[in-house]
Amino acid sequence: MLDVRRMQLLRAVVTSGSVTAAARNLGYTPSAVSQQMAALEKEAGIALLERSGRGVRPTDAGRLLNEYATLIGDHVAEAETALADLRAGRTGRVAVRYFASAGAALVAPALARLRSEHPGVQTELKLSEPEDPLPEVRDGRADLALVVRPHGGPPVDGIRFVPLLDDRFLAVLPEGHRLAAQDEIELSGLADEPWIRSDRPGPCLDPVLDACASAGFSPGFVVESEDHATARAFVAAGLGIALIPELGTGGPHPGVAVRRVRGPEPVRSIHAAVRESSPAGQPALRGLLDALRATAAAVPGQHLVPATGPALRGVRP
Repeated sequence: MLDVRRMQLLRAVVTSGSVTAAARNLGYTPSAVSQQMAALEKEAGIALLERSGRGVRPTDAGRLLNEYATLIGDHVAEAETALADLRAGRTGRVAVRYFASAGAALVAPALARLRSEHPGVQTELKLSEPEDPLPEVRDGRADLALVVRPHGGPPVDGIRFVPLLDDRFLAVLPEGHRLAAQDEIELSGLADEPWIRSDRPGPCLDPVLDACASAGFSPGFVVESEDHATARAFVAAGLGIALIPELGTGGPHPGVAVRRVRGPEPVRSIHAAVRESSPAGQPALRGLLDALRATAAAVPGQHLVPATGPALRGVRP
C-alpha cells in the first residue's frame, strides 16, 4: 500500500525540482528525503524520479502519482477546514425532540438564534409527545430533548439534565367567573370548581395535583383534555376551570380570563436532556444549549433556573 506521507514528499520534490530543495523547504536532510523516495518507489514497484541536470524530474509514473498526491493534499486540506468548522460549532447537525407547549416559546426562537449565529448547523425537529424521548437521547437517535421533571429528580443512566426554566401554572376561568375580578387567586378557592384536565397524567400534571394536595383538596376533573388549546376551549364553553402552564397560554384568550395562582403556585420545571458525553464532543449542541438558555432568560414572567450545580458539568453556562 502506498504511504500517503511519502506521496506528499514526492509532491514536494516534483514541485521544487530537486531532493535538496525539497529537503530545505521541509526542514529535512536530503538523505532523509532520498530514503523516503526510495521506499515509495519500492511500494509503487516502478521508478518515480529520474536525474535531470542537477535536479530530478518525474517519470510518467511519478507524474501520475504526483497528480494523486495533489488531490489527496487538497482533500486533506478540505477535511481540516471542515473539522475546524465543526470544532468551532459553525457546522454540524443536531436532532431535537420537544413537546408542544415548549415549541413556540422555547424551540422556535432558540433555533432562530442558533441559525443566525451558526448558519451552517442543521437541525432535525420532532414532536416527542406522547412518547418518552429519553430512550432516543440515550441511544443516540436524538441529541437533545426538552422534558419536564422536578429539580433533584432521580438520575437517569447516561443522561444529563440541564435546567432551563420554571414554568408556572395559571388559572384559566370562564369569562365572567366570580373569581375573574381578582389579580391572584388562592388555589384553595378553586377546590369546589369543576376542573378541565389540560395534561395527561405524568410530569406535567403532577405539579398541579401536588399543589392541590398542599392546598387540602383533590381537583374534580369533569373533562379530560390532553392539549392546552382544547382545554381553553372547554373552559370558554363554561364546562369548568383549568390550570395551564404559562407557556401553554400564549396568544389571545377569547372567552376566558387568565389569572395568577398562589397558596401554593404550581410550577413545572423544564430541562434539556442530553447524553452524558455529548456537550464536549458536539460544539453545535453546545450552541443550541446556549441559545435555549438565552431564550429561556427572555421569556416574560418565567423564572430562569440559575446555571450552577453538577447538572451543568461540561456545558458552558
